[in-house]
Amino acid sequence: MPYDFDTVIDRRRSDSTKWNVYPEGVLPLWTADMDFCVPEPVVSALRARAEHGVFGYCTEPTELRALLVERLARLYGWQVEPQWIIFQTGVLVSFQEVCRVAAGPADGVLVQPPVYPPIYGAPAHNGSIHQEAPLRRLANGTYDIDVDAFEAAITNRTRVFILCNPHNPVGRVYTRRELERLAEICLRHDVLICADEIHCDLLAPGVTHTPIASMAPEIARRSVTLMAPSKTFNVPGLRSSFAVVPDPELRRRLVKPYAADFSDVNNFGLAAATAAYRDGQPWLDALLAYLAGNRDAVVDFVRRELPGITVVAPEATYLAWLDCRERGLPGSAYRFFLDRARVALSDGPAFGTGGDGFVRLNFGCPRATLMEALGRMKTALA
Repeated sequence: MPYDFDTVIDRRRSDSTKWNVYPEGVLPLWTADMDFCVPEPVVSALRARAEHGVFGYCTEPTELRALLVERLARLYGWQVEPQWIIFQTGVLVSFQEVCRVAAGPADGVLVQPPVYPPIYGAPAHNGSIHQEAPLRRLANGTYDIDVDAFEAAITNRTRVFILCNPHNPVGRVYTRRELERLAEICLRHDVLICADEIHCDLLAPGVTHTPIASMAPEIARRSVTLMAPSKTFNVPGLRSSFAVVPDPELRRRLVKPYAADFSDVNNFGLAAATAAYRDGQPWLDALLAYLAGNRDAVVDFVRRELPGITVVAPEATYLAWLDCRERGLPGSAYRFFLDRARVALSDGPAFGTGGDGFVRLNFGCPRATLMEALGRMKTALA
């Protein structure tokens, strides 16, 4: 069936964080949610759940765990046992909880900036020591991992490494060889890998994703893998995610505090996740084709119309990482485009080391909205 990603939907009257943080007249291309209606099966599932009329404490739908096991096997050849899966209220909460359980105040948590701000701030949020091994930016604008610098950043206090793959904001999807080298170092130093793989379904054409825990049993035992329907099917407000935790003792430690300190995933989040994973693939296939067109439009426009600004086509996500350093904008690039173009982007310094002079642009929106924002940016630069 055809899917409509071109219709511009008014979100300012829907309690949208994305659209209501900035005043009327500003186009928001900042926080990572999309301006598209979710798959119809998700809407139908939510409607049926609402019409039931009773919203007490809930358990997971009987088929959801089986859907995830089948999906991970089909997409990645990863044989996950059903009991390895923990349902949680969000990936952000999950990696903070992993840090809390696995690293104390005197322990280190290693991150790779520039990176999603809550990951960059996770060590401090949990009272742990902030350690970092920045990504290496190459001459062509792409990023890779300086493996020697990564290992040198590990100390005898390092307990957790938060891996962001696919990477937000730079858009890299790490190769199997890169992941093998990271995993080997972490295993040798007894560092737990907490893998934020929330964007793993949002791949550019021809790109494949490898969950780091899927590569070997010994890696799986020292890994927590975080995934969710939220970015994939545009349901972040429903607060639903899951963690794959093969090690039983670590799983016990993660589950126990949730029983006492956190509410379960709500009725609507579980209903949406089940419908999305069961019936949402045709919608997702169409979405990926549309996002590929948007990504190409961004890259082409920046290269042709925004002199002094560079961008590399992301391998995944719907986020473009724009390098504005050569343009010499007055003040920050974020503030320049907000004030002069009335376009809200994400400010590069929030992503930590290596973010100065950059902005992140969300192209998960109707193409008309995207092209209007890019046109405003061109006019502001002129």
